Amino acid sequence: MAEKERCGSGLPIHRKQDTNPLNRITVHEKGDLVYLTFPILEKMEGIIHGFSTRLGGVSQGDVGSMNLSYSREPSRENVRENHRRLAEALGYEPENMVWSDQTHTTHVRAVTEADRGIGYDRPLPYRDVDGLITNVPGIPLVTFYADCVPLLLVDPVHRAVGCSHSGWRGTVENMGGATLRAMARAYGTDPADVRAAIGPSICQDCYEVSRDVISRFQEAYEEKDWPLLFYEKENGKYQLNLQQACRLNFIRAGVPEGQISMPDLCTCCNPELLFSHRASGGKRGNLAAVLMLKQTET
Repeated sequence: MAEKERCGSGLPIHRKQDTNPLNRITVHEKGDLVYLTFPILEKMEGIIHGFSTRLGGVSQGDVGSMNLSYSREPSRENVRENHRRLAEALGYEPENMVWSDQTHTTHVRAVTEADRGIGYDRPLPYRDVDGLITNVPGIPLVTFYADCVPLLLVDPVHRAVGCSHSGWRGTVENMGGATLRAMARAYGTDPADVRAAIGPSICQDCYEVSRDVISRFQEAYEEKDWPLLFYEKENGKYQLNLQQACRLNFIRAGVPEGQISMPDLCTCCNPELLFSHRASGGKRGNLAAVLMLKQTET
C-alpha cells in the first residue's frame, strides 16, 4: 500500500497500486461528509449507489463519527441523523431504505414495495439475511461492513440490483453466486449482463486466518487458484485474499472479468477513514453500502 492522496481534512488515504481505472474507487467530499462510489457503476444510468466512510456524522467515541448501525451504539437518533446525511448526499429518501440482517449466511431476500422502511423505520421481520435484491425503483438496499466484503450487482437489462455482505463464510459458500442465482430466479438476470463492484474490505496483507479456514477454501476452490487466494507463513497461519475469492465467485457464475471491479482501498489499512473490526479490536461502528434503482421519469 502507498499513500496517494489526502481528504480535504488532511486525512491520508492509502490505496493499492492498481493501473486499472475501474478499480480506483472515487472519493467524494460534501462538507465534512466523505463517501465513496465505484467507477464501474458510475457509468451506468438509472442507479444511485455509494459506500460510507467514518467521516461526517454525529456519533462519538469508538463509533465516531458516521456509524450507521443501531446495534453499535445506544443513540438511535445519532444513527438516524447519520443516515439522513448520507441519503441527502447520495439523493434518496432514508424512509424508503431496506436493511439486511447479517449473520454470515448466503440467504438472499427479494425486496418488494411492501418492504419500504424495514430496518430504518420499521423492525426487521426477518432474520439471517445477508443479501438483498430488488427490481423496485426508489428502494435503497443497505448492507453493513467493517472488514467484510461488499458486493454490489446491477443488471441493466432487467433493471434489477443486488447488494450482499460476504465475510469469509459467505465467500467460501459463494455469496456472489447465490445473489446472482436469486436475481435470475426473480428477474431473469443473465450474469453475462451484470456489472459487479467489490467494495472496500480487508486486504490479503491484513487478513491472517487459521488452518481450519484455509481448509474450507481448499475444498471450495481449484488447486490452481490457491496461490491467488492464500499463502502460508512461518507461524503456521495464512494470509487470505477474500476480494480475489469473491472475484472468482463472480467469474465462475458467468460474470465477464471486464465487468467486475476490485477495490483499491482496504478497511484495515485505512482505519481513520473506514471502520475496521481487526484494526480496532472490535471497537468500531458500521459502514454501509447503498444501491438503488432510480425512479423512472413519467
